[in-house]
Amino acid sequence: MSKYQKKHQVSPETQEESMKMAKATQRPGQSKEQTKLIAQGIQKGIEQYKKQQKERSRELNKKLKKVSGQLNQLDESHQDHEQVETEIVYRQHWLPWLLLLISWGVFVFYIFEK
Repeated sequence: MSKYQKKHQVSPETQEESMKMAKATQRPGQSKEQTKLIAQGIQKGIEQYKKQQKERSRELNKKLKKVSGQLNQLDESHQDHEQVETEIVYRQHWLPWLLLLISWGVFVFYIFEK
């Protein structure tokens, strides 16, 4: 027996899904054989789509591994250099404070006018 099968086995879920799609688009007077042929075409399309997605996933994983390896190398080389201290300065906008002062001023003015 060979290690690899020549004919690829299709999953039952894919078969069911393709048959549902074929029956959903079935026209009046269409024979069962024609419906089966349409289902097979849909099946092939699903299989091709899955293959493309697997290939894209593998390529993405390769790229991620490559980038993570480069990042690790950069981190190691960066640790050798002197650490740079960064100072974070938080600045608040003046508009909320101005509105607060105006509202308190209006409040005080309203109280003293009564």
